[in-house]
Amino acid sequence: MSKLLTIQQAANLLGVSPQTLRRWEREGKNLPVQRTAAGQRRYDSTKLCPHKAHLNNSEYLTVAYARVSSHDQKEDLARQEKMLELYCASNGWQFEIISDLGSGMNYHKRGLRKLIQKILYEKICRLVIVHKDRLLRFGAELVFAICEMKAVEVIIINQGNEPSFEEELAQDVLEIITVFSARLYGSRSRKNKQLMKHLQQAATHATSH
Repeated sequence: MSKLLTIQQAANLLGVSPQTLRRWEREGKNLPVQRTAAGQRRYDSTKLCPHKAHLNNSEYLTVAYARVSSHDQKEDLARQEKMLELYCASNGWQFEIISDLGSGMNYHKRGLRKLIQKILYEKICRLVIVHKDRLLRFGAELVFAICEMKAVEVIIINQGNEPSFEEELAQDVLEIITVFSARLYGSRSRKNKQLMKHLQQAATHATSH
């Protein structure tokens, strides 16, 4: 059964702003819009987003995703989760929080795989993250592109507070060194261990400047 949405509800479903919907209407795009007696816009949900027509409004689930790289960052993970919880609740969304513990360059994390499955199988209408790099170091744009194809809105809470390119690059190098260091320890010479230690110190120094 079709459901008529307000302009804000329709914008949330499509992941755009109400201003964008008004502009599309002025440009003559074929939107399923009706007018009430008072002249307010109403959008037919089954025509606006056909692949989600089987869902009712209460089933439009928001997923909030949090991630840290290591166990010693658990406090930061809890902070992210709390921020996401407050943000979603303040907007009145039905939401689920998915958390991961692992490198931003690891594509096999359980939480990330669960998130992508939900996006691909049209289980959600919105993805909320604190920072872009909390999703992935490299490849976040691909996930965002899939969200766009599946009409999943992406909200990044702190877009203006992301680390610089240099800081991200240094952190990536540090994570790579950590992986190789773990493989070398116990199976290589003391010289190799010392070399890896010096590289780790250099990368750590770069991230703090």
